[in-house]
Amino acid sequence: MRLEQFWGVGPKTAETLRESLGETAAIDAIESADVRALVDAGVSRGRATRVLRRANGEAGMDLFGTRDAREVYDQLLDIAASYAVTDHAADRVRVLTPLTSDERRRERLDDVLEARDAWADLRSADREAVLAAFAEYDEAGGTDRAAVECALALRTAGLRGGTFAALDGVDDEGLREAADALAALTDDGVREGADDRLDRLRERAAAARDLADSAFDVVETVRERGAHDADAFRSAVVEYVAGETGLTRGRVESASPDGAVDSADFVGSTLRTLADELEAEADERAAEVRAALEADVADGGADVDAVVDAVSDIAFLLSLARFAVAHDLTRPALDGEGLAVSNARNLFLSGDVQPVTYAVGGHDLPVDASADRLPSGDRVAVLTGANSGGKTTLLETVCQVVILASMGLPVPADAAEVGRFDTVVFHRRHASFNAGVLESTLKSVVPPLVGEGRTLMLVDEFEAITEPGRAADLLNGLVELTVDRGALGVFVTHLADDLSPLPEAARVDGIFAEGLTNDLDLLVDYQPRFGVVGKSTPEFIVSRLVANASDRAVRQGFEELASAVGEEAVQRTLSDAEWAPGRNNSAAIRRRRAGPPRQSADATGRSVVVASPEPAAASPSPPAYSANCVSPNTPRCS
Repeated sequence: MRLEQFWGVGPKTAETLRESLGETAAIDAIESADVRALVDAGVSRGRATRVLRRANGEAGMDLFGTRDAREVYDQLLDIAASYAVTDHAADRVRVLTPLTSDERRRERLDDVLEARDAWADLRSADREAVLAAFAEYDEAGGTDRAAVECALALRTAGLRGGTFAALDGVDDEGLREAADALAALTDDGVREGADDRLDRLRERAAAARDLADSAFDVVETVRERGAHDADAFRSAVVEYVAGETGLTRGRVESASPDGAVDSADFVGSTLRTLADELEAEADERAAEVRAALEADVADGGADVDAVVDAVSDIAFLLSLARFAVAHDLTRPALDGEGLAVSNARNLFLSGDVQPVTYAVGGHDLPVDASADRLPSGDRVAVLTGANSGGKTTLLETVCQVVILASMGLPVPADAAEVGRFDTVVFHRRHASFNAGVLESTLKSVVPPLVGEGRTLMLVDEFEAITEPGRAADLLNGLVELTVDRGALGVFVTHLADDLSPLPEAARVDGIFAEGLTNDLDLLVDYQPRFGVVGKSTPEFIVSRLVANASDRAVRQGFEELASAVGEEAVQRTLSDAEWAPGRNNSAAIRRRRAGPPRQSADATGRSVVVASPEPAAASPSPPAYSANCVSPNTPRCS
């Protein structure tokens, strides 16, 4: 196999790898997913990651049916890699791909969750010791010696069994001797300090070579000391060289030539011969020392090899463990045909995030008594409701759960049941209104749906790419196609009322805005209500604009909008405001909880639940304003 046969390796990248590693070593690095080797060879980290993902998990990468799904995958791995304990572990995390076997997914889940529990159970001091050991391993470049010393540090910290079980059988004393030997070895020799005799030979050889390189200076120095006749000069040279190199006079004399032409020839020949002899002796001694050190390493060779591999694997698993602990990730059930999550959280959001419980398709996921009933069996859900109500976030959350589970990783939910999907079609809302966008979107979402295998459709506001009437027709078609093809889908839309009767296997869910917060932010219950047609509730937005307007003309403009959306609804929203003295149109808006749902009928005659427009409890009576009053500060108010 040639390098160019790997996905993403063009002629330029292949030439770079051949020059740095050679063909065989480069192929080995790709097949073993060694990001570090490719980066050290001159390939950018991003390209190396993409090449290795395809080389080692191409079948799994087919899970991502759209660019948006791949972006979620990339972001998830970036987050996970940020918890890596070593650079190499971060690289290994980034090249994770979906697994095509449920058995392999379960095996990885077992390993990661075992590591998660091990990390969670460590005392703070032990965690610091582990991170410090891996930091030193990283600083040393991940060498065999660094791996051995890291293993010793982990064992010194008392880490045994489970995630660390690969280190349980090693001989600590033999490992320390091997570590000392590895510390003394270099790629092509022996380090300074490994052997006193070798160090002395190297020092003397270096001194002799320095003198040989400046033979004329030696001649001048000896003559300045008064040595003028030949015998005196020879004797003075021997004495001077012996003093500078630490050698005996006899050793220097043995290197002196018998038939030198002149003083310069005598000095130069003596020093060159001496330097050559000393360097040869140093090389011979280095070979002897290296052989002895390698024997020490060989004595514990099996342990060293096992430790090098074990440390790399432990670093990888602990990195995923820290990710799981930081985000309270749990084991998903890889069963059934559907998708269900209980109290799932979006990993891309920070702060206090309201979890959501949701399901599509058949499942057996239990939920606690405080949660709404969790539907089972509907192959398609049409999700409706308030602007900024978290509909897109819910799709993204579901996508995250499916992708993490596909890689054999725990998920951000109290519980989850994830069926087997061959393709995930996640399509975010793209606010471009032209035929090109419509065509490209259809080409993106339809082929995976009609292809082989099971598809999960997560489509956001399809109506944004064409006019509402035609969008409703297309969305109806997608829903029916999803059901016909045996796929599952969640479709976010504001066009629920415009859709034709949905198939029996489909339902409509809704997310509701409930009012405004004290800071006049939209108050939303992000948990969908099942079987409820959600509303966008623009009166809350218009109420906020009216309340916040400081300019009279602007306020009057918003009041005209209030008339358009229903002045009574806007005034009812504002009636919950306590107008603070001295503040122009600022309000402390109290939350109005929706009343109990009531039954109605949709266009098909089926019974659905719609939200009651009445508050659950009576609010304090607002000030009495005229029928035309929208705001207490409006000039028309009396």
